[in-house]
Amino acid sequence: MAKYFGTNGIRGTLEDVGPAFALQAAQAIGAHFKCGRMLVARDHRLTGELLRNAVVAGLQSAGCEVIDLGITTSPTAEFMLGKMKADGLIIITASHNPPEYNGLKVVDGKGISVSKERGEEIEKLFGNVKLADFGSIKPVQGHGTSAREHMDAMKALLHPDRIAKRKPFIILDLGNGTTATIAPQLLKELGCKILTINSHMDGHFPGRPSEPLEQNIQELIRMVKETKADCGIAWDGDGDRIVFVDEKGNFVVGDKVCALSVLLKLKEKNGDVVTTVATSKAVEDVASKFGCKTIYTRVGAPYMSDVMANGKAVIGGEEVGGVIWPELSLAKDGIFTAAKIVEAICEKPLSAWLKEIPAYYNVKTRVECSEKRKKAVLDGVWDHATSKGGRVIRHGDDAIRIDQVDSWVIIRASGTEPCIRIFGEAKSKDKAEALVKEYEKLARSLA
Repeated sequence: MAKYFGTNGIRGTLEDVGPAFALQAAQAIGAHFKCGRMLVARDHRLTGELLRNAVVAGLQSAGCEVIDLGITTSPTAEFMLGKMKADGLIIITASHNPPEYNGLKVVDGKGISVSKERGEEIEKLFGNVKLADFGSIKPVQGHGTSAREHMDAMKALLHPDRIAKRKPFIILDLGNGTTATIAPQLLKELGCKILTINSHMDGHFPGRPSEPLEQNIQELIRMVKETKADCGIAWDGDGDRIVFVDEKGNFVVGDKVCALSVLLKLKEKNGDVVTTVATSKAVEDVASKFGCKTIYTRVGAPYMSDVMANGKAVIGGEEVGGVIWPELSLAKDGIFTAAKIVEAICEKPLSAWLKEIPAYYNVKTRVECSEKRKKAVLDGVWDHATSKGGRVIRHGDDAIRIDQVDSWVIIRASGTEPCIRIFGEAKSKDKAEALVKEYEKLARSLA
C-alpha cells in the first residue's frame, strides 16, 4: 500500500511535505518517467516556491529536462502537458485543502494522473535513484505563455459570437486562487461583463476557505441576488473544481454542474460518459436520455482519466464539480466548464437549464478520522450494511456504497485529508438526510 500517494498525488503540511521530501520524491518521479522531459507548475501557496525549487532540483539531479510553467491553474498545466508532448508533469498544489497544506500532483505523458496504486511503484524508488553525472545536468527552461495558449484552445471550441452578442453579467469568486491567472481574462475576451471578488492570489486564502462549498460562498450568493447577475461562479484554489449560483441566487452543487455539462456535451456529440461512484445518478439519467452508456469508476481523477484514455468517452466528471473535456485534456478543467456553461446561459437562464436535470437531493458530511482508524471505520460500516441486506459494494480499499431502491449512500476514506466523507442521495430530502445521519453516527462511533 502506498505510504505517501493518496487519491490524487501527495498532500500534507510542511512537516510531511517539505523541501527534503520533495527533492527525494522528484528524483523518484523523474526516474519513473525515464528521466525525460518534465513540466513543473505550481499554485500560489506560501510553500509553493520552496517546494518548486526542491522539485526542480530533484528532477535535474535525476537527469530530466525541466520546463517550468510557473504559477498556473492545474487545468492549464495539464493542457500544456499534452500540447508540449512532455513525458510527465508535477504540479505543486494542494487544490482545495487549507492554506497550511501543499502537495505534488503527478501526471504521466498520456495525461493520466498517477493514482496511489501507481504511486507505490514510484515510492519504491525513493532514495534509490542513480543521479546524473555532471555533464548530464540540463538547464531549466521557462515557459510563460501557458494561460494564453490554454485560452486560445478553449476559445476555438466555443462560439464566442453567441456570448459577445448576449454580453452576460457574471460574478466570479476566484477564492484568492490561481484562476485569477486566466478566468477573468478569458470571460472578458468572450464578451462577458464581469465582476470579481476574492480576486487577488493570496496563499493565506483570506477571502474564504479554498473549497467552494455553499457555506463558503455566501458573499457570492448575496451579490448575485443584489446585482441581478446572470450567474455566479466559484472555483477552488487550483481551478479544477467549480460550482455555480444561478440568476435567482440558488447554489448549484457540483453534481448538478457535472450533470449539466454532460447534457451540453451530449447535445453536441454522443458517446460514453465516465463518472465516479460518489456522483449523483442525475448524470446517468441524462446519459440515458441520449442512449449513452455511463461508466462508473472509483472516486478520484486518476481512475476517471485512466478509463477515458483507454475508451470512447466524450466527457467525464465527478460530484465536486470537476469535469473532464477530453478535446482539451484528461484534466478536470474548471475554466472550460465555466465558459461552456456561460455559453449555454446565453440561450436561456441557468435555472431553466437545471430544470432539464433530474431532481435528486444530496446530503454530504464528513467525520474527522486519523489515518490509522480509517480501515476500522470502513470495516465496521461494511459489517453494519451487509447485516441489513441489500446491495453493498466495496470499491477498492477506500469506499463502500450502499444502494437502495430510490437512494444510495457512500462512505469513503478521504485520500487527501484525515477524515471519512459521507455522501447520500435520494428522491426526497428527508430520506437523504436520514441515510447520511445513520452512517455519520456509525462512523463517529468507530473513529
